[in-house]
Amino acid sequence: MTVTEREIQEGGPVVVVPEHMMASRVKSHHGGFPATLETARNELNSMNLEEDAVSSPASSSPATPATPGSPLTPAEVPTADSFAFAFDIDGVLIRGGRPIPEAVEAMKVLNGENEYGMKVPYIFLTNGGGKTEAERCIDLSRQLDIEVSPAQFICGHTPMREMVEKYGTVLVVGGEGEKCRQVAEGYGFRDVVTPGDIIKDNQHTTPFRKLTAEETANSRKRNYGETKIEAIFVFADSRDWAGDIQIMLDLAMSKDGYIGTLSETFNEGPPIYFSHNDIVWSAAHDNVRLGMGALRKMVEMLFKDLTKGKELETIAFGKPQIGTFEFATRLLQQWRKDEHRINAPPDTVYFVGDTPESDIRGTNQFNDKAKNEWYSILVRTGVFQKGTEPAYKPRVTVDTVLDAVKHGMKREFTKKMKSASSNFTLNSLAFKNISLNGEMTVGTKTPILELSEGNTPERAMSPMAPLS
Repeated sequence: MTVTEREIQEGGPVVVVPEHMMASRVKSHHGGFPATLETARNELNSMNLEEDAVSSPASSSPATPATPGSPLTPAEVPTADSFAFAFDIDGVLIRGGRPIPEAVEAMKVLNGENEYGMKVPYIFLTNGGGKTEAERCIDLSRQLDIEVSPAQFICGHTPMREMVEKYGTVLVVGGEGEKCRQVAEGYGFRDVVTPGDIIKDNQHTTPFRKLTAEETANSRKRNYGETKIEAIFVFADSRDWAGDIQIMLDLAMSKDGYIGTLSETFNEGPPIYFSHNDIVWSAAHDNVRLGMGALRKMVEMLFKDLTKGKELETIAFGKPQIGTFEFATRLLQQWRKDEHRINAPPDTVYFVGDTPESDIRGTNQFNDKAKNEWYSILVRTGVFQKGTEPAYKPRVTVDTVLDAVKHGMKREFTKKMKSASSNFTLNSLAFKNISLNGEMTVGTKTPILELSEGNTPERAMSPMAPLS
């Protein structure tokens, strides 16, 4: 199945489903990216699903009973309802545009190819951006050979869509060509300006950058000296640091956002938002590469030098910001409800990342305030390397994302077995394939028991669902 660039820009269903999955797909999404993500966002803003589910388990719909032991999807393979996974992408699943080998296997495990015979819900939470969420999902679907829905995907700039009503004319920085302008306009920003527009109006703005013929054709002509820029959004990594920094500083030091003016107090410029604050990231090169956080530091440092000591306060989205994890919590809740018919938050979310300063730091900080457990797992396939000491300590460090998935599933299985053994006298026949520490000893189709306080011993001794 293919999709054209024009179809992506015009909207509609754009998620690419690998051919071999077409026959086995149980449910499908309708309405494409705009419908799925917009529906999720509107619902999440109008209700607090986490509080509702925690405070009143009985409020679950008849089709989605609160009893954790009940299979809640019509699929042949049951779904785990007590835990879920969230993944960073670069350095965890993908490196240099290519899938990390263990990542493909890890997705298969989560989709039911495991010794417990169950699926596990998951979402993707990346600081990367520069494309629409739909385009990123197409890329990831092809790379990992799975179906990825925009309803389970968050880019660094996804939360910026919440700023649409606040600002009129905005400058959007970063990314390839016109892509970030298209993303911003897709979010609903009404008047989007790019650095190329400003350079086209006045070529002396950046003495050493000349627009290509394509950039000149795409850039929009107007008198930008008479245009008030109300906010600056750095959607993706800059492709021209010198030119972009120059224009951002011109506006930061301007009077009320009019380029070409100079404030006397240097506190009248528009606010500057960055989609994330990662200093480095893991690319195809053997060593890490500079990221958006480095650009942010340069802008702030140069502003201070140029203004003789004035501080420039900028705002960053993405990890490790608590707001990003709160957004992820609500998105995961909605994804579990819509895709898996589970109308309750998971007890544990396993977050797998490769950057201690953003992935692990953010997960640990959010765990301190969240109502459920956020469990940080650090992998060695990206920014963090074996033999170094992470600045922020994860709950566990493993080699690959496949190891992370296996660790989380084994931990959950062990918890269930301990809970069962402490509350019930179980028939030994039910657990004949399980060792004392909860590990599988023989076979691959022994079901995991999902238990709750209200289950009877007879119920506890029954498998949660037949296995195919």
